Amino acid sequence: MSWYSEYLREIESAIEDQRRRIAIWRATSTIMKNKYNVLRSHPNIETIAKRIREVKIWSIDHLDELVKRAKDAIEDSGGYAYIARTSEEAIKIACKIVGEGKLIIKSKSMTCSEIDLDEHLIKKNNIIVETDLGERIIQLRGEKPSHIVVPAVHVPKEDVAELFSRITGRKLPPDIYILTQVAREMLRKYFMEADVGISGANAIVAETGTIFIVENEGNARFVTNAPPVHICIAGFEKIVPEMRDACDITTILAPYATGTVMPSYVSLITGPSKTADIELTPVVGVHGPKELHVILLDNGRTKMASDPQFKEALYCIRCGSCMNECPIYQVIDGTFGHKYFCGIGAIWTAFTSNDLSRAAAMAFTCTLCGRCTLACPLEINIPEMIISLRRVLIGKNLIASPHRTMVKNIIRFGDPHGAYQKYI
Repeated sequence: MSWYSEYLREIESAIEDQRRRIAIWRATSTIMKNKYNVLRSHPNIETIAKRIREVKIWSIDHLDELVKRAKDAIEDSGGYAYIARTSEEAIKIACKIVGEGKLIIKSKSMTCSEIDLDEHLIKKNNIIVETDLGERIIQLRGEKPSHIVVPAVHVPKEDVAELFSRITGRKLPPDIYILTQVAREMLRKYFMEADVGISGANAIVAETGTIFIVENEGNARFVTNAPPVHICIAGFEKIVPEMRDACDITTILAPYATGTVMPSYVSLITGPSKTADIELTPVVGVHGPKELHVILLDNGRTKMASDPQFKEALYCIRCGSCMNECPIYQVIDGTFGHKYFCGIGAIWTAFTSNDLSRAAAMAFTCTLCGRCTLACPLEINIPEMIISLRRVLIGKNLIASPHRTMVKNIIRFGDPHGAYQKYI
């Protein structure tokens, strides 16, 4: 039961960190307030979300067909497409494309985190630089993210100032604008010198092979445009049939993720850069990448799609709205997760991780309150899936000893704590 003891220690540490808890509460409260303001002002967003749920239902039911269509479309547009059934296959493909001794810049990608891609690329003597400000802070601090949208939300500005002061050798004040400008300065040279850019995707259109990337900072545009090679790694579930579907996902993503009407940047990438300006002769590789490689990742998604108890988890668009509403997350933040967080993260961990005990820790932490479903733009029934996952975990003897004791007490004494034992 070492997994349970370790998890308890992590929870105790998170609960005792009052400063971190306040930072999380302030951030999530602000996002939620802004989200509801946007939804009140733009009621059509909720209508679009209902349509996207229908699109997702159809897409997951036709997953294999969409994956094949997307692969063909990407190749037709001049890119290279690969289907990786496991995380090991995806890593092998990425490492072969990158090679050794390269400078790699990355934009935020949960799929890359899912397969521990950085770790494997570093073993090949590659240098990896995260370019999302939050991810860069986390990388420099040697930590894991605490949120899928704002990964360094738990780090106060004073700590960022201390970190950047140490790196730059300059005494920097805890001024958020100044710190952001310093980050801009530090990252500029990497954007210009990188050999490879690696990104995820918010959606991929099967019809055209178009990659949608949503962001506010503008770093993903450098990552996907400046280096000569762009590698995109995306899960099967990101594929939708038509351009309109991806546009609708973009429309609902920002309001639920950050409480804004639209993100600053929406990049649509269809193949590598190209031109036909000289005698109408097509040439690949102009100002943008000469090569586009798209790795479409399964890693448990097909299995999830075929299971009626859990397939709904594949509808998730990674907006993080459920996290912001979760009462457990407010107390222990990133501890309530592994690579993915909160209730929905327990399901994803169970199918994409080789360590099922990670999913057990999360599944038995969830209170089943249902606030996540109310917050979700696609109304994913997370509590129902958690109950199903608990049954699976219990069948594999992955249950914490206190829970086992409580069950025995209920059966024997009718009381979970055995308080009335002396009267029997």
